[in-house]
Amino acid sequence: MNGFSPTLDRLKLAWRRSSAPAFFAWWGRELAALLPVQLRERLLRGPEILLLTVHTQGLRVRRERTNDVLAAIPWAAGNETQRADFARASASVEPSDRRLILLLPADSVLQKRLHLPQAAASDLLRVVGYEIDRQTPFKPEQVWYDARLLPNDAAPGQISVELIVAPRVAVDPLLEKVRGIGIAPDAVDVATAANGRAGVNLLPPAQRPRRRQPRRRINLALAAACVLLLVLAMLQWLANQRTALDAMQAQTDTLRAQARQATALREELINAAGASGFLAARKRAMPSTLAVLHDLTTRLPPDTWLERYSQDAQGQIAMQGESAKAASLIDRLRESPFLSEPKLQGVIQPDPQTGKEHFDLAAQLRGTGNRDDAR
Repeated sequence: MNGFSPTLDRLKLAWRRSSAPAFFAWWGRELAALLPVQLRERLLRGPEILLLTVHTQGLRVRRERTNDVLAAIPWAAGNETQRADFARASASVEPSDRRLILLLPADSVLQKRLHLPQAAASDLLRVVGYEIDRQTPFKPEQVWYDARLLPNDAAPGQISVELIVAPRVAVDPLLEKVRGIGIAPDAVDVATAANGRAGVNLLPPAQRPRRRQPRRRINLALAAACVLLLVLAMLQWLANQRTALDAMQAQTDTLRAQARQATALREELINAAGASGFLAARKRAMPSTLAVLHDLTTRLPPDTWLERYSQDAQGQIAMQGESAKAASLIDRLRESPFLSEPKLQGVIQPDPQTGKEHFDLAAQLRGTGNRDDAR
């Protein structure tokens, strides 16, 4: 734990010296401007700070937020009167929200600018305590003191610090006076020009009152709610992205299936068109049956007749009939422009009744015949 603390202190110092606090302060104001006025005032009101300004004749109570003077309490009045004046001045402020800051005149304190090693930021109050007797004419036990970080204009590895010292001989009697009238200051600060304050606390840590901060739980709850809402928003965003991705995937699958179907239909159409074109081309290339029959009629001798003629889609031709010289038909058919490879099927059988030879002949249609050749 001891090794972790310096690291945490260095991180805190780096945070304070960066531009992030100013950015988040601006961002918070912009977000707060979006809230309704009453809710914004309730959430951003914070503790009500009452400034107790010391002067020669008495004590002036002023509200820091509005700069309104609530009361002027004379030193010459009795304690009961002073208590009553302060009670009336602070009656409109809830005790849990009230913070009392005693302001010392600027000429009653000593302010000294120091340059310290950057490591001193982890325990700044203790480090500047060692510098009091060297930087001021007092010893540490003779003064109330505090220090604050200044905008960094020091050399690398160093920090700029303002040491503020107030002699106890001047502060202790004043504290006794205000405590005598029932005022327990939360801090002792130094007044600056234009009714401002330095923002330090000269009270030793042991003498600083510990007050409950009722808004801390609310702030923690709001912070937890913000984190929860952020997580829920991220989860919702992821769910929306997942839903959109699933929808896109389903749409892609549908389009892919339609594309496959369209491709299959296109292939079928191409195949059908190719087959149709092939058949049409083959039909155009093959001679017609009438042309083939006309050629056979003119080519076969008068002593030959056909009993049967058939032609299939592949161009195979089968002929049966009788002829005086069946073997000579092969030579005649070879000269036909429509037939190729004429040949006898089986043996030639003589017919005793007609004295002719019965033949069974096969041939193949040529792929390049036309009607003009027949003519």
